[in-house]
Amino acid sequence: MAPMGIRLSPLGVAVFFLLGLGVIYHLYAGVISNRLSAFRQKRKVDLRNLLALSVEAAIKGGIEVKRVREDNTLQERSKGKTKEGANEFLTLGDLQSHKKMYYLIKNTYPELTVNSEEHDSSVNEGAVWSRDIPAEILQKIEEGKEVPPESITVWIDPLDATQEYTENLLQYVTTMVCVAVDGKPVIGVIHKPFTGYTAWALVGQGSNIRPRTSYSVSPPKVIVSRSHAGKVKSFIQDAFGNSTTIIPAGGAGYKVLSLLDTPPGEIESTDQADTYIHVTYIKKWDICAGAALLAALGGQMTTLHGEHIDYSGNEANKQGLLASVGVDHKALLERLPNWDPDKH
Repeated sequence: MAPMGIRLSPLGVAVFFLLGLGVIYHLYAGVISNRLSAFRQKRKVDLRNLLALSVEAAIKGGIEVKRVREDNTLQERSKGKTKEGANEFLTLGDLQSHKKMYYLIKNTYPELTVNSEEHDSSVNEGAVWSRDIPAEILQKIEEGKEVPPESITVWIDPLDATQEYTENLLQYVTTMVCVAVDGKPVIGVIHKPFTGYTAWALVGQGSNIRPRTSYSVSPPKVIVSRSHAGKVKSFIQDAFGNSTTIIPAGGAGYKVLSLLDTPPGEIESTDQADTYIHVTYIKKWDICAGAALLAALGGQMTTLHGEHIDYSGNEANKQGLLASVGVDHKALLERLPNWDPDKH
């Protein structure tokens, strides 16, 4: 006669099952934890690599901008009107540069959020970063500074100063890439397609550009937008006096470079400014790269109320702009008159 089996009540079966799960969990929890940790580590992005990629993207976009202009195939059209009533132009140069820059970054790091001024419905070109790191970056920037991709927002401007591009005022034209981590700009690249000059910086690590040796603030030379000026002239004169030199110029990237010590021939001495002020609506892909360059050099770019701009969220900055380096930024802010975005 066969021995009788052990019979368990439904409650006993449940307890036995839970005990079994507990044993399995303790056996495999360590393995799972290690694998998850390794996976997270693998997913992190090295900022030196991302800087080199950003430089390559800006240069490749610039090649397209220059080619379209030299071929005279702009195919310009208006995207609509700005709040000030000016036309916002779109050209083939904008679109071709966007394609090169956006897909190069997105294909290399698909998990990153990449915001571009332009959009198109073209097929992915399959471009991937060459993995070439310029010698100057290898020399000045350490590897190993890694951040999780979900903390990164990339802002690209495929063609800054499009209006000036259509007018053949090519000194103002740039392509730009900015990398923000947790909303703070940490990598900035500004490339000038028609001279081949590229300025770059990684906050806390290094740059290939520096501030000038001296600046004037009594009064300063102020660089402003030539096409989206609003009531900036009266605002500046109220702040610094009627004798203040005001320099109209195209492109936010060019304006930031005018505050810095760039190589001979890049910016004429008449275009060197002490501060950059903007009083109307401006998009973050226009200003993020410049903000990173200034931050790396001890400067600041804030709203006209002195607030830091968050580069992780929406694309618009509606609170005006004050940019400086090598001077007391707070002292400049204190001299500004009350500012209302609806009146300027």
